[in-house]
Amino acid sequence: MKRKVNAIWNGDGMDGTGVLNAQSGAFNNMPYSFKTRFKNDDGKLGTNPEELIAAALVGCFNMKLSFVLNESDFNPDELNTDAFLTFEDGKIISIYLELKGKVSKISDERFKELATEAKNNCPISGALNCTISLKASLI
Repeated sequence: MKRKVNAIWNGDGMDGTGVLNAQSGAFNNMPYSFKTRFKNDDGKLGTNPEELIAAALVGCFNMKLSFVLNESDFNPDELNTDAFLTFEDGKIISIYLELKGKVSKISDERFKELATEAKNNCPISGALNCTISLKASLI
């Protein structure tokens, strides 16, 4: 699989603005800037690279966990995961995943074990150079 994402930036670092475009059309002309990255806590002005990395990780993790569960003869009804990324001193230092899963006929211990396996083996986890932690619970 190959995917193309395009970024266009205009202006200097502080006052410039950019847009992101995805081959899939999932986002087109999505704004990003210094302000959307560092001065926009509610996220309504646009995205930032860190938010996109957190989204990539959480999406990959849920999909990987679904496959890991299937391989162990479990079928998830719902995997709901929040990703909390910490960016300090110009570096992503950690991403905390908080998973709530609805999976029939699985023990809490086995669910946590399989969730950890998925976290450690999803393709995006392997590409990141930061601490990734996980809290998994059944609902």
